[in-house]
Amino acid sequence: MISMIMVLNQKGDIMISRQYRDDVSRAAADSFRLQVIAAKETGTQAPVKRIENCSFLYTRHRNMYFVALTRSNVNPALVFEYLFQKIRILKAYLGEEFDENAMRNNMTLIYELMDETMDFGYPQNCAVDVLRLYINLGNVKPQDEPEPSQLTSQITGAIDWRREGIRHKKNEVYIDVLESVNLLLSSTGSVLRNEVTGQVQMNTKLTGMPECKFGLNDKLVIDKESSTQRKPGVEIDDCTFHRCVRLGKFDADRTITFIPPDGEFELMRYRVNDNINLPFRIIPAVQEAASQTKVSINLKVTATFSEQLFATHVVIKIPVPKNTAKAKVKHSFGRAKYEPEQQAIVYRVKRFAGKQECHIQADVDLLPTVRPKAWNRQPINVEFQVPMFTASGVHVRFLRVYDKSGYHTNRWVRYITKAGSYQIRI
Repeated sequence: MISMIMVLNQKGDIMISRQYRDDVSRAAADSFRLQVIAAKETGTQAPVKRIENCSFLYTRHRNMYFVALTRSNVNPALVFEYLFQKIRILKAYLGEEFDENAMRNNMTLIYELMDETMDFGYPQNCAVDVLRLYINLGNVKPQDEPEPSQLTSQITGAIDWRREGIRHKKNEVYIDVLESVNLLLSSTGSVLRNEVTGQVQMNTKLTGMPECKFGLNDKLVIDKESSTQRKPGVEIDDCTFHRCVRLGKFDADRTITFIPPDGEFELMRYRVNDNINLPFRIIPAVQEAASQTKVSINLKVTATFSEQLFATHVVIKIPVPKNTAKAKVKHSFGRAKYEPEQQAIVYRVKRFAGKQECHIQADVDLLPTVRPKAWNRQPINVEFQVPMFTASGVHVRFLRVYDKSGYHTNRWVRYITKAGSYQIRI
């Protein structure tokens, strides 16, 4: 595994180093300084360098290099995740914009964190909330300091993301289902790419150590529960979960069971490829004059979602040739104008109601050129945000909270769909 962790400044001098195995030495920093920092490879080459049978995996924070050294065949994703977690922990202790001076002024703290987060080259506890309970340098005292027995179980136990003894006056759970629609249509209208990536964000304010059971309209679960279900489920792919989720139960019966962290966290991410309900249908028509001095653009934009809903912050960027002189734009509602810095006609509307249609017509005058050149047409880009709508059809079926005291929990669910890469070629 990892043999050594170093933090170097922009000159290549070692600020802090911690050796976990004796198969590398501090002299290796000289090789890294000469072949990576002095050669100015950062940002242009992959952040993995093999020098003299030693692998250097590194990332940057401001003007500092966080470097992991190893001679074994490690999993690079694990090493980079540890480095990112290390930076996240230092941000929690030293501030978001910690620099070289902050590192030098807190050497004792940083060496303590290095010893607690890694042992013999294997990453250990990287949970900030738990680290703060017993690494505080004597000046930051937790509000509810746990008993030594509880502290030991939190450090060594399976549930390090939540401590015992949490109390809330109101027991509430806020759930946000956030989706991004990625679409690419060809100039003939055929679909080249069509997918939805989503994430479930939660904010839990629950007392004690509750166990939660969370359910979506997953097709596999619905087909298993009832064959006479009115609404078919959604085929959810590529699920990734927060580490609080019990993956064994999900693999066995697709149930999402977990003991949640206190506060905000991302429960899961997913992807849907089939039966996507696109919120906007856009039909473009572009005509170039034979004289190459005029371009006529007609665009029909239709909101396909329910009349009870509306989209906000809708922006449609219609590309025009580089030699555009001016553009005369007519539209049903909203605002549209030619913006030379973006080389596009930009249509904006704050509120676009469901089932509404908008027609955009533009007459573009072009400057004459000495050497006529074909217009390299860029795709139309669309931005939007639709509250209480999911393009994939995913919705929350239930959230059950089980606790010994049996208290009542208020649940709040919100859906938001926005444009990811939403493009239509012309």
